[in-house]
This record gives sequence, structure tokens and C-alpha cells, in this order.
Amino acid sequence: MSSQPAAGILYVTMQPKDGLPEAQFHDWYQNEHGPNRLRLPFCKNGFRYRASDLDTQSGSQEKPEWMAIYDFDELEHLTREPYLKLRSAPVQSQRERDTMKHIFVDRRNYDLLQEWTGDDFRDLHKVENQGQKNVMIAVSFQLQDGNNEEELERWYVQEHMPLLQKVPGWRRTRRFVTSYLDLESGHRKEKEFLALHEYAPQNGLGGPEFQAAKTTKWCDKIYKDVVKERKRRVYDLYYTFGAAQRDLKSLASDEAFPAESTDGLTKTYPAKSSPEHRPVISSCITTPDGVSLPYRLEGSTDPDGPLLVLINSILVDHGIWDTFVSHFLRITNNKYRVLRYNTRGRFPLPQNSTSPITLDVLTTDLISLLDALRAQKASVMGVSLGGATALNAGLEYPERIEAFIACDTNAFAPPSNANAWNERVATCEAEGATSSEGQHMVGQRLAEATVRRWFVSESYSDDNLVGQISRVKDMVARNSLDGFKRSVEALHAYDIRSKMGGYNGKGAFLVGAGDGVLPKTMRENMAQKLGTGVDLNVVDGAGHLPMVERPEQVAAYAADFFGMNGIVDG
Repeated sequence: MSSQPAAGILYVTMQPKDGLPEAQFHDWYQNEHGPNRLRLPFCKNGFRYRASDLDTQSGSQEKPEWMAIYDFDELEHLTREPYLKLRSAPVQSQRERDTMKHIFVDRRNYDLLQEWTGDDFRDLHKVENQGQKNVMIAVSFQLQDGNNEEELERWYVQEHMPLLQKVPGWRRTRRFVTSYLDLESGHRKEKEFLALHEYAPQNGLGGPEFQAAKTTKWCDKIYKDVVKERKRRVYDLYYTFGAAQRDLKSLASDEAFPAESTDGLTKTYPAKSSPEHRPVISSCITTPDGVSLPYRLEGSTDPDGPLLVLINSILVDHGIWDTFVSHFLRITNNKYRVLRYNTRGRFPLPQNSTSPITLDVLTTDLISLLDALRAQKASVMGVSLGGATALNAGLEYPERIEAFIACDTNAFAPPSNANAWNERVATCEAEGATSSEGQHMVGQRLAEATVRRWFVSESYSDDNLVGQISRVKDMVARNSLDGFKRSVEALHAYDIRSKMGGYNGKGAFLVGAGDGVLPKTMRENMAQKLGTGVDLNVVDGAGHLPMVERPEQVAAYAADFFGMNGIVDG
């Protein structure tokens, strides 16, 4: 038995009523309802199961098709404000209220009594187990006589569980009892017992070991003299919730519609209403130290499709990748899911967040995003400080980062870096620019100087790029000054060259030909140090942001490079 089991579960069965589109049901539950609960620190995990024991192709109010389980370290959290506010305005969305009117819902709370785990048990909430299948048998019942609880427990401990553990594929069994109080009404409830038996997809259910466990004399006595109103359901694992919205598949349907959270932080766009004509999720995660990282997910609707993460440079947002992403998805025929995010420092940072910001902190942010999106592995491409982060992530987490491209960056910070960045901060402080909300911004002076340094002169006479340059300049000017001051700490001093010699993974470097001394520096300090055969792609007609000036060329290179890694086949 486990020595530290979870305190209890919220067990929910659902049956959509006729007329509720399936895509709308899944989009709401997987891109709104579930992730909102997984963001609560006391909600340990969340799983959706689909019934496999239905007599027809769909369920009914009496025999629902869908079941969800959430583990809580203490069920009393369900009576407290952080959880309760999810279930009412203004936090609860109108979309949720409207959708739930079309669903039969049965919510039950159970306290954990006992837990048995086998050698084949997998903690399915761990990202490393994402994609694993699981079969769940749920058995619920009441007792004929309240004094029979000890007899029931003796049977489980002394006979039933020792026999069930011999069934091939058995993974775990947990016993629960209805919580002492109904947490919604506050009244006493009649006791109901629930047993959840988990098995591998290939199992011995129905085999001789299973038959032996349910046909003993003691078992017959329990079912005849102790148990009443026994119900048995069989489910297959359908979806594992994370703290971030990631379900693009349901948004591909014409039945889905745009939605926005009441705080405006999460927006989902079905393909039919997206300007790019592809499903898009825009949301954010919160790091362990309280920093909000806005992200955008789009591309392949295959939940197991390869993932490419794009990391922007300092002073800009993930919009610098817009044109690149369009070309990349076209070239790869939408086989990739593409994730990009605003790195810490784009916005003001909480005072108690990690300080100073280092390259390792930024790398941990990347891994936090992968965890929240339940991505076991990803390819990564970053530019400038984002390029250094991509390189460091590849070196530090080779089991998570399949391949990386580091653009226009360096493997170490020259001694002059700190003074140079401090002077730029001083330029911003002298200007004193503020936003309409009164927040201090970087301002126009540094934005003008930065953009002049980032782009080659020919781009200023290219009609196709003038608007892009103006947009990047506006990004720089509007960056939080507080965020900028703290994020440049990562550029003051770092050196990851010593890690490069032992790298055995897939990596490459890319740089704009007009980005000062970086083409020479990246060849000598990075490409030649990482290993033989490592490519340095020099992009003509580009400066510090090649994905802005030469997006199609850079996208073609990235598609080819990641394709050579076996990730795409076309």
C-alpha cells in the first residue's frame, strides 16, 4: 500500500444532451474547464475517461459516456474561495454556463481509504508518461448494514486484492468512501463506496486470474450479504489535463466557436474564424516563482505531433515569428505544432520572482512551458538571448530537446556586456516614457537605436519590410522598463562553452550576414566547438533578426534541418 496517498477525489460523470456539438463539448472541457482546475496548487492531477461498456455508440443520463477524476490533497479545498470562484461569475465564463446547461452532470466527492500499487503502476500525470493508455474499472455500491464495513475491509485486504494483483496488467486499486459531508449542500450523505481498478491496455480482464478473484465463496458472501446497489463501469483514458490549454484538435471542427476567458488571458480561435485559417490557442502559464508567460500554440491538430518552440530575443514579443511561422507551416504541410511565448521581462515582474535572472532561469521557463503543455519532447529555435536559451536547453535537457537552432547569439557574454546594457537602461530611464496605464516603458530613444542596429540598411528601402521594422520598433518601445532592467541581467555574465564539447544531440546555428562580428564569432566559438559537422547557416540580406528580414529562407532552412532529424517526412 502507498504510505502517502492523496486525500480524496472529485469524481464527475457527464453525458452531453442531444444537440450539443461534440467539438464544442471537448473544446470547453479541455481548453477551459480542466486547465483552470489544474492551475490550482491543491489540484494534483486531472484525467478524462471515456466509457467502453456502452450498449450503443453513445451514453445516456443513466449510463454516461464521460467520466473525469481530479485528485486533491485535501477535499476541504472544494469549499474554499480559490476553487469556488471558478464556479461563478465573474471568473466562470458565459461559455461554460451555456455549455453546462446541455450536459447531465453528476459530481461526487470521495475520501481515500486504501491504495494498492503494482510494479507496473505509472503515475500518468507525469509528463514522461504522456500518451500512455489506461483502463479503469469503477465499482460503486452501498452497504446493506452500516456495521459491515469491517467485513468489507477484511475481504479486500485478506483475499480480494491479493487475487486481483495476480491479474495480468493490473496496475493500481484505490478504495474510496463518500465524503462525510456533501461539499455542495453541507448535509450528511448516505455512504457510498467506490473502488477504482486500473489496468494496462493489454490485460487479463476476463481471464482465469480475474475469474478466480470474483468467484470465491467469500466474494459471493460479500455480494449477497454485505453489498447492495452495485454498479460497475469500464473506461479508457481519453485525455490528461495540464495547466495549459493545448487541444487544437477540437478547434479544427466547424462546430467550435471563438472563446475568451473573463480575464482576457485565454483566447481560442477555431480554424474557420482564425485570420490564419488554422486553430490557434493564446493563453499563459505561471511559473513556480509567479511569472506569467503568455504563449501561442498553433499548427498541427495532432496532439502527438512534433512540437517546435520559438524563443524571441529580449525587448520584443513573439510576434517577430509571425511570417516565419506561416512559411514554416506551409513548407512542412502543417505537420508541426508551433509554440511561441513572451520570455520573462516583456512585462513587469513580480518583486518576489527569481532574481537575478540567469540563462538557467530562462531555460527552466522553457521546461515549465513544456511541462504545462505536457510535451515530452520538443525542437527549439531561438534568437539572440532566446538563441542562447535554446542552446543551453539543448545542452542541459537532451532528453527533452530533440534538436535546436540557435540564431544570432553567443555561447558566452563578453566582459563589456554589463556596461553596454547598463548604458541602454540609463537611456530609457532618462527618457522616462510611460504607458497609458502609467507603467514605465523602454521608450523611443532606445527603440530607434536598437532597430537601426538590428536590421541591415537595405531593409529600410524594401517596401515589404518597412512595416515589419516599424512594428518591431514599436515592440521595443513598449517593453516594460522594469522587465527590461531585470531580464538583461542574464546578458551580463554567462559562459556555456564548457558544456558544448560533450554534446551528442542535434544542433545548428544561424546568423544574419549583416549582424556585425557574430558570423565570425559563432563559427569560432560555437559551431566549431559543438562538434564536427555542425552547421552554421549565414543568411544574406539579414541582420540580427533573420526570421523577420528573410522569413521564407529561414523557414526553409529550419524545415530542412528538423526534417533531417526525422521529425518531418516532407
